[in-house]
Amino acid sequence: MPAPERIPTGSLTAVELLTKGELTVRGRIREASNAVLYCSVAYEGESAHCVYKPVAGERPLWDFPDGTLAQREVAAYEVSAALGWDLVPPTVLRDGPYGEGMVQLWIEELAEDAGDPDQGEGALLALVDGEEPGEGWKSVGLADVGEGRTALLVHADDERLRRLAVLDAVINNGDRKGGHLLPAEGGRLYGIDHGVTFNVDDKLRTLLWGWAGEPLTGEAVAALTRLAAALAPGEPLATRLAELITAAELEALRDRVAGLLADGVHRSPSGEWPPIPWPPV
Repeated sequence: MPAPERIPTGSLTAVELLTKGELTVRGRIREASNAVLYCSVAYEGESAHCVYKPVAGERPLWDFPDGTLAQREVAAYEVSAALGWDLVPPTVLRDGPYGEGMVQLWIEELAEDAGDPDQGEGALLALVDGEEPGEGWKSVGLADVGEGRTALLVHADDERLRRLAVLDAVINNGDRKGGHLLPAEGGRLYGIDHGVTFNVDDKLRTLLWGWAGEPLTGEAVAALTRLAAALAPGEPLATRLAELITAAELEALRDRVAGLLADGVHRSPSGEWPPIPWPPV
């Protein structure tokens, strides 16, 4: 098991460490669909573990331009940081041993498995019998559990997940699986794997539909208002995102933020795209 992440202290930030540090490949995460390398990074006496996804290791997708997934992961981090929630681990775009790629701080997941649909203390997802989710849970929908049986898929009524649901609606995340939720030390929750994001078409697929149609929280409205201002042409965030996604995708991002603020509610499935990723975990 890899060692826990080290967040740099002092004047060196995690982003600076990931950007300037010497990157050394330690292994490969083989269950990933694209090339994902487990690395260490060191600079000026600081070190950490990280994930390196080289562009050269990306599999082509029919609905995303080739060689753009790494940039989208970085764009998701930039938007998350602008919202003020820091839901995505520090992520940069840089050269590495196998060419340009995304480098992201490694987050050591707590013993509880957020992606395991088994209800228990601290769980974020569960499969339950019956038609109602129960106190402290939000309903996603019925799931086939084999032998002709179904169970209700639910997620925790957790403010951290609620923020992630807003982030996913903003970045148009096409793949929010249970395995992409990482509970970490200090009560933190991170979302990872944001390569299929920022499409101009509605691609939102997620397990976090429990708040669909419900009013956004005041916190979310304030965060989206700040984000809308930061996305204005000429602002630093807008300029940075223009380097990572297309002009049309940036304009679609602005439209999604404006739409959320105008409607004042959490997104609901469009009916034009499968709302749940497969496999869900």
